[in-house]
Amino acid sequence: MERNLLLVDDEPNIIRSLVRLLRRDGYNIVTANSGKEGLELLEQHRDVGVIISDQRMPEMNGTEFLSLVKDKFPNNVRIVLSGFTDLKSVTDSINEGAIYKFLTKPWDDDLLRKNVESAFEHYELTEENKRLQGQLQKLNMDLQRLNVELQNTNEELATTNKELESHIIEKVRQVSTQNKTISFAHEVLDNLPFAVFGVDLNDMIVMANKKADSLLAAPGEILMGALAYDVLPESVVAPYGRWLDNNNETEITTGHHENDGLRMIFSMIANETGTYGRLLTVFSTDEYPCTKLSL
Repeated sequence: MERNLLLVDDEPNIIRSLVRLLRRDGYNIVTANSGKEGLELLEQHRDVGVIISDQRMPEMNGTEFLSLVKDKFPNNVRIVLSGFTDLKSVTDSINEGAIYKFLTKPWDDDLLRKNVESAFEHYELTEENKRLQGQLQKLNMDLQRLNVELQNTNEELATTNKELESHIIEKVRQVSTQNKTISFAHEVLDNLPFAVFGVDLNDMIVMANKKADSLLAAPGEILMGALAYDVLPESVVAPYGRWLDNNNETEITTGHHENDGLRMIFSMIANETGTYGRLLTVFSTDEYPCTKLSL
């Protein structure tokens, strides 16, 4: 950080002496011969860190000048250097914070240099504190914003979780109802007093109730998963084959047959997308001698 120093004194020889003394310490020095000129320079050089002003000057004395500086440019460090002491005005200015230090003329070179160095250290520490406070304030604001965003996100997640939980509960209820319905349908199917089985378009038996197994399956055979032509008796396969040959599967048709003590109803299984299987219903004429051949 560059160190910029303003010297204010109405005596040019004092200004020249101070410049010769303090320039060796590497300061960027600007000078003014009155308080008014000093204020104008500060408007142009707002990065001035330390001001050294004479106390006894015409029109505006040092404490008056530095009090105005404090109001307009409160961040810099202000020093009075004077051979004239108005103790009350200087004390009041120090108490009000307008003056950092009061030094007397003639000055001790080393002591003056040390005081100027100390003033710049005080200024730089204050500026660093301001910078850190600004960063901290920004971090706090960012943290508050993130907290609000996190809270909003948590609320959205809570709402989504509730909706998801309700959706899952409803799906579980639907699946449970469907399972009960399917289970009940299987029980009804298995307890029908006649044989019922479904065949897909490749002639594989994909569904068969208990009566179908007992009435049509050979000992040790299982109808489910087998080809209809491989496991069904000829008394069923023959009329089933003739029915398929005589019907167009794009049409919903039903066939009624009786052969070798069995009454049979063959029908297409279809929906709006087309045919996807066949349903075979078989009655034993011994058990149901008067069964009508109708669906």
